[in-house]
Amino acid sequence: MAGTAHASDKDWRNASNIGRDLLVAGALALPTVQEDWTGTLQAGGSIGAATLLSLGLKERFPEMRPDGSDRKSFPSSHSATSFAAAASLHNRYGWKVGVPAQLVAAFVGLARVKADKHHWYDVVAGAAIGEASGFLITTRRDTDVRILPWGDSKGGGVAMAIRF
Repeated sequence: MAGTAHASDKDWRNASNIGRDLLVAGALALPTVQEDWTGTLQAGGSIGAATLLSLGLKERFPEMRPDGSDRKSFPSSHSATSFAAAASLHNRYGWKVGVPAQLVAAFVGLARVKADKHHWYDVVAGAAIGEASGFLITTRRDTDVRILPWGDSKGGGVAMAIRF
C-alpha cells in the first residue's frame, strides 16, 4: 500500500536554504552575465541591507522560534534575503523575471514556517524588509520607466515616470 508523502522539518529547511541560495545567486549572476555592473552592485546592496537589517532586528527583538531551538525567530532572515533578491530582479528586469523570483521567495517563506523555524508573522516581516530593500536600492534597467519613492514630514509615496 502506498502511504502519503510527508516532508520532514529537515526537508523544509533544506528546501528553504536551496531556494534562498538560488535567488541570491540569480540576482547576482544575471546582471553579471549581462555585464550590467550597476545591477550587480545594486542587487548585492539590496541583499546585504535586507540581511543585515533582519539579523540586527533578531538581536533587538529576541523571540523564541516555534521549535524552541533559540530566540532568533523575528524576523525571518531567509525571507528578507530571498525577497530582496526577488524584488531586485523584479525591479531591475521586469515582471517576466520578477514574478518567478517572487514565487520562489514566497516558497522560501512557506518552507520556513513548515520547517517550524518561524511564525507566519516572522516571514511577513522578513518579506517586507526584503521587498523594501530590493525596490528602494535597485533601479530599473530600462531608463524609459522610473519608479521613485519619496517622503517628507507629511507623508510619502511612490512616483512613476514614463518616457515616450
